Amino acid sequence: MVGHPRGASAEQRGRRALQRRDRPCSCRRPCLGRSPARGLSARTCRLNRVQPRRVASLMTVDPAEAPPDASPDAPTPAQTGRRAGTVTFLFTDIEGSTRLVQALGDRYASLLAEHHAHLRQAFDAAGGTQVDASGDGLFYAFPTARAGLTGAITGQRALAARTWPDGVTVRDRMGLHTGEPVSGEVGYVGIDVHRAARISAAGHGGQILISQTARDLMGGDLPADARLVDLGAHRLKDLAAPERLFQVVADGLAQDFPALRSIDARPNNLPRQLTSFVGRQSEVGEVKRILATAPLVTLTGPGGVGKTRLALEVAGDLLEGFDGGTWFVELASLSDPAFVLQAVASALGMGEEPGRPLLSTLVEHLQGHETLILLDNCEQVIGACAEIADALLRASPGVRMLATSREGLGIPGEALFPVPSLSLPSVDRPGVEELGQFDSVRLFAERAMAASPAFRVTSANGVAIAQICRRLDGVPLAIELAAARVRALTPDQIAGRLDDRFRLLTGSSRISVPRHQTLRATIDWSYELLADDERAVLRRLSVFAPSCSLEAAETVCAGEDVAEIDVLDLLSRLVDKSLLVAEAEGQGRYRLLETIRQYARDRLLESGEATEALRRHRDWYLALAEQAAPEFFRGIESRDWLERLEVEHDNLRAALQWSEDEPGAATAGLRLAAAFWRFWEIRGYLIEGRTWLERMLAATASDTSVLRANALTGAGILAYMQGDYAAASALHEQSLELHRRLGDRNAIAYAANNLANVAVLRGDYAQARELYELGMRIAREMGDDRGAAFGLMNMAEVVAHEGDEAGARRHFEQSIATFRRFGDRWGEAFALDNFGLVTCRQRQYDAARELHDQALGISRELGDQRGIARALTHLADVAAERGEAVEAMALLRESLAIRRALGDVPGVASAMEKVAWVLGTNDPVAAARLLGCAEALRESIRAHLPPVARSDHEAGVGRLVAAMGAEAFSIARQEGHAKAPDEILATLPL
Repeated sequence: MVGHPRGASAEQRGRRALQRRDRPCSCRRPCLGRSPARGLSARTCRLNRVQPRRVASLMTVDPAEAPPDASPDAPTPAQTGRRAGTVTFLFTDIEGSTRLVQALGDRYASLLAEHHAHLRQAFDAAGGTQVDASGDGLFYAFPTARAGLTGAITGQRALAARTWPDGVTVRDRMGLHTGEPVSGEVGYVGIDVHRAARISAAGHGGQILISQTARDLMGGDLPADARLVDLGAHRLKDLAAPERLFQVVADGLAQDFPALRSIDARPNNLPRQLTSFVGRQSEVGEVKRILATAPLVTLTGPGGVGKTRLALEVAGDLLEGFDGGTWFVELASLSDPAFVLQAVASALGMGEEPGRPLLSTLVEHLQGHETLILLDNCEQVIGACAEIADALLRASPGVRMLATSREGLGIPGEALFPVPSLSLPSVDRPGVEELGQFDSVRLFAERAMAASPAFRVTSANGVAIAQICRRLDGVPLAIELAAARVRALTPDQIAGRLDDRFRLLTGSSRISVPRHQTLRATIDWSYELLADDERAVLRRLSVFAPSCSLEAAETVCAGEDVAEIDVLDLLSRLVDKSLLVAEAEGQGRYRLLETIRQYARDRLLESGEATEALRRHRDWYLALAEQAAPEFFRGIESRDWLERLEVEHDNLRAALQWSEDEPGAATAGLRLAAAFWRFWEIRGYLIEGRTWLERMLAATASDTSVLRANALTGAGILAYMQGDYAAASALHEQSLELHRRLGDRNAIAYAANNLANVAVLRGDYAQARELYELGMRIAREMGDDRGAAFGLMNMAEVVAHEGDEAGARRHFEQSIATFRRFGDRWGEAFALDNFGLVTCRQRQYDAARELHDQALGISRELGDQRGIARALTHLADVAAERGEAVEAMALLRESLAIRRALGDVPGVASAMEKVAWVLGTNDPVAAARLLGCAEALRESIRAHLPPVARSDHEAGVGRLVAAMGAEAFSIARQEGHAKAPDEILATLPL
């Protein structure tokens, strides 16, 4: 049995139970899941990848890794971990694009397409290769500086010569720089790329700027009619040293421009950033857009998410628009609100005047100017910040303010901007060339190369890096601290140590503020600002894996020090303080970022509350499962309950695990598993469900209650679904024997029916008849005519297999009549559908279609999605038998869509096989691929074909082999086996 020694202390068990909640689920059931990404996913969630733009011409791959249709010299993605040689980068950007969008509306898209076409023609002709196209700009690479300059001049002339719609003017700023970047599998990386982008951003529309490096490499070899004007040294954002820039002067280009848009262009005290700013371009644009209309924008978020750096980036972009300057006010070191106003005045270079309030002096100084003030780290003096911001904004119309805080200031006119984590790779195993799309990976790569210049993102470490970024929630500070560890650890080693991230993620910088030197210190800073009841709720939230509903939080987080009625308010306060995420979708769910959850878990263990919190958590989810269980035995499964339990599945797993590990809790675990098995069956979690049931049965071996009998039934049905009929028989026999000892005659009847169902699939019709008759006899003796009707329906299947068609018909007709008499529409539909199956096997296709149509109509009327899918599938079988392939495919398409939406893994596999048989005549290759994919899907949940279906399956395979040849069939089948269901289905005419 997997578990921890029973002798472990309560604290040790609590720590282990909480640590398990930090690890991804290892369930082997394929994610057809409904959450978080809706729809049918891959066996390893490999769906819907976004293919990156491919960087060509200037980059190569190792010939051994080239695709089969590529020569070693073909344009391919970047070579792993090598210098790309000397490359000249060109960045472009349309000046005043917002104004153009407002003027042209929807027509701006066509203007932008034409603009890009002109520039691409010019750049391509000069030997350039497009690296990226983002927003209104292009990013190109050229083999020489002269080629890049030629392309830029030609492009500017083309834009200037064009007459644009509605008389608008389209002018681009362009920047050129030559360097030796690293050409990695995630694309070009390194400071030279950032330097070229910053040079472009410093210019104006119609202007071309080049770096001194590019100018020196060209020497006097300039394009005809071109010359360079020295503009001197300028300080640019994110660059440690000033950059000497040159303006290009040539025929057909404008020559006179305002001062460059460098940091020195307007008065400011923005601190120089010694590392590059990675990603977040959409966030920068959005904050600038909001600030254009709101006097105050507060960037909120947890510690380390990058609020300050984003605010500085926005402020740097807006320097030109504030003649009164852009002023950075650092408040992190202040704890006394009385000193906040002095800090603001000092940042603006203002001093106190005798006999005059400092606020009045400050307001007077700001009059008549457009000024941007950035208040950084407001949370510990938030009241004073709110008062000062409100006073300055009311008295100074030209003032705009940015603030960073873990909660909003709460004054009129404030707009909140929650700073998100950096974009993350999917839970899949992404290709290395895809990783460069994600800001979190790019940040890790750049900081890792700064720590260890030889470091590269490769196919060998890409998966580990993606895991690091995901497990650190895309939080920049955590990623930077992890990246610094590459000096001593590989990415795989770093990923393996993230369970102890607070020991691992410490920084070595002697100049960082103390709260940013370790990950724990960053969260300590926020935790210490909380009230006692807020701390208690935060600690207790750590038992959820990973999110919870409001109702669950109210029960689990309450205690002697926190009333249940107060939990909602405390949750709201934690959301406001950026320690808790209120999920936008769903029924009011709350989630801790994993790093904060681990911190809260450690605090929970220190408090001595872990065992009680875990018990409350287990009890809540046990009650939920037992409330849901009856809904799955009423005929029509509740879709709402399926969805709810899917969302809560990780919490239910955690409750099961704690019940197994905690002494004396195994019976509660058995109750939970016994209540939950029907969900596992419907959703296809066959391996996981059976494993939990068997583990809980083993942990409660001495139990002889009805609870154990019900758990045995669940384990037997899951084994039946997997095609493990020997185990299913053994489990159902144990359940039947236990019910007999307990004397529950109704339960005996149902247990006998379950055992008989297994006997049918094993071909033991004599045993099946005996057991069905036993069940019907007990049902009739107890006056349970409805139960007897189910027995009759099942017996009809046995009678039909024995060759008595008339007897089978009588049994079906009697069972249908009984269901109708009791008004049991679901039972009636089920019996009609089964009757249709037998009738179809007897080649009475018209009668079979009528029966299935009746079943379909009732199922649609009831909203029984599984019943609808079942009837559609059987109607497709009839159509296929009649040679009506188009009709069969239409029916299967609808059935497959329903099964995918339900997350019905066995049903999806079966439907894919049926689609394959229909496709086989016209497209045997597609059919073979479908079979391979369905086979892999069955293997993933160990749901094998039942024996009664194997002969038909083998005959179908034989027809495909005959049509294709054995080798071609094998190749196509393996191709399907290696792909996800959605990948295969997307290629089919469905």
